[in-house]
Amino acid sequence: MKYLFFLFLIIPKAYAEQYHFASINYLIEQEVGRIVLPEIYNRLGIKVTISPLPGKRAQHEAQSGLKDGEVMRIYSYGTETPSTIRIPTPYYHLETMAFIRADSNIKINTIKDLKNYQIVKVRGVKHTNNITKGMTNVKDLDTTTQMLRLVSAGLADVALTNTVDGLVTLKQLKITNVRPLSKSLDRQSLYHYVHKSLQHLVPKVDQEIKKMKETGDLDALIRDAEQQVLKNSLGQITN
Repeated sequence: MKYLFFLFLIIPKAYAEQYHFASINYLIEQEVGRIVLPEIYNRLGIKVTISPLPGKRAQHEAQSGLKDGEVMRIYSYGTETPSTIRIPTPYYHLETMAFIRADSNIKINTIKDLKNYQIVKVRGVKHTNNITKGMTNVKDLDTTTQMLRLVSAGLADVALTNTVDGLVTLKQLKITNVRPLSKSLDRQSLYHYVHKSLQHLVPKVDQEIKKMKETGDLDALIRDAEQQVLKNSLGQITN
């Protein structure tokens, strides 16, 4: 009985702090973050839970304090969302890639060339929002699956997403007539963001990310997470 009482006392202290973050649903890089970020916090004795949401809703909930922050976003997110604080050290990255029909004559050498084509992208995703800013030939959709199906059917010219996200979705859908460009349009680091009320977390989390980078633990964790996400993603077909 004394042993059980002792456990009752110490178990809650194991996770004296708990936080709830948002991620963007249906994106491969965000799924990797859903595995990596909890481990970073776990090493600090902090438990986190993560809710996948549409991009705009994730930003709203992080900005308003309904969630404690977001799993990962690009650098400019911090400027656009001043009620959040960027953890200074990035822990992942993404490439902005254009996917086109393999039999098309589309030529895209620079971002400006996108203006010549009908573009589709996932709603609320910052890196594709930024790259198409000011363009009127852009349609927002809910998922990468929807985008690539439109391109495959010839109903859109170019789908913009992270390279790995697009390649995995093509395999899921068994689409063979769509391919990425030979070179990505952009490459950006990804940062964790917390609500401004949690400023005390910033130095602790930043230091842990730096430490894990130095020891190689972060690279190993990311490799394992990528393999797990790819295995899970290729084992199912997205509707």
